[in-house]
Amino acid sequence: MHQDTVALDPETEELVILDQTRLPGQTVFLRLSTAEAIYQAIYTLQVRGAPAIGVAAAIGIYAVCRRMPDTDYETFAAEFERIRAYLVSARPTAVNLAWALEQMAQVVREHTGCPVPALKDRLRERALELRDQDIQVCRAIGEYGLTLIQNGDGILTHCNAGQLATVRYGTALAPIHVGREQGMQFRVFTDETRPLLQGARLSAYELFADGVDTTLICDNMASSVMRRGWVQAVFVGCDRVAANGDTANKIGTSGVAILAKHYGIPFYVCAPMSTIDLSCPDGTAIRIEERPGAEVTDMWYKEPMAPEGVKVYNPAFDVTDADLITAFVTERGIIRPPFAPALKRLFARTED
Repeated sequence: MHQDTVALDPETEELVILDQTRLPGQTVFLRLSTAEAIYQAIYTLQVRGAPAIGVAAAIGIYAVCRRMPDTDYETFAAEFERIRAYLVSARPTAVNLAWALEQMAQVVREHTGCPVPALKDRLRERALELRDQDIQVCRAIGEYGLTLIQNGDGILTHCNAGQLATVRYGTALAPIHVGREQGMQFRVFTDETRPLLQGARLSAYELFADGVDTTLICDNMASSVMRRGWVQAVFVGCDRVAANGDTANKIGTSGVAILAKHYGIPFYVCAPMSTIDLSCPDGTAIRIEERPGAEVTDMWYKEPMAPEGVKVYNPAFDVTDADLITAFVTERGIIRPPFAPALKRLFARTED
């Protein structure tokens, strides 16, 4: 866990990602430089987690563009736009993907008529700025989130919003990692996160490697550990936050939020500002990605574990209603209800 999850190799100008589909059994880094390979890496979850996807897309589209011919600006810009639209379609729910690629597109638009070799250099600079920004954002989220918990607290998390979901530190797990740097100890319960087991394969792996007291639980055990008083706070990440505070995150998150409210446990969403979408009015407007049924019936089994031909509903995300969320932890501070005006003020303050 001492190497960034997403990086640019400065010698080969390739996107380098940790293949998360091979964890925890194997640690494999992939080198990518074609649009097709980067699309597949995003779609098949070799790189996953909203911030990591965004940075990977930015570095990835630069790596593709670096290998394009040094033609005229118009030809280059048209091909860039084709690749951008193609990559955006890989994961429609995570707003960071479209956001990061739009940041790169702005570079192209702002340098109309620029010689293509110089434009490629500008794209490289912007991609690395987005990488550095992600590290700074996650560190800040960790520091703010740490003010909400005490040494020795029990924390429950769902899916993986740690270092593996970002370049470094993570979002929901950032308070734990930052606290560990300061000598603090926590007891963390990680939901396994069916059907792709990001909690079992990734969060447990990451936390255990960092020496955190980690207990893996099945998703349907969350109520049991909450009832016993073992959980003082829930921290989760997010893939998109609507203007009213409704939040899309990995499937199962809304159920955890309902349980936390029942037991009086604070439920915190760690949200980089890049995941907050003020153009999206509420959760009903968030497009939910549906994935292949084989992830439920076949993926983790030697033999199929369901009748052949049975219908499978496999949404990748669900929406947690704003009234179930105690607060958002952003790189600009902690946001409490009412969320709609608070989120507007947050962006207004940033623009100032």
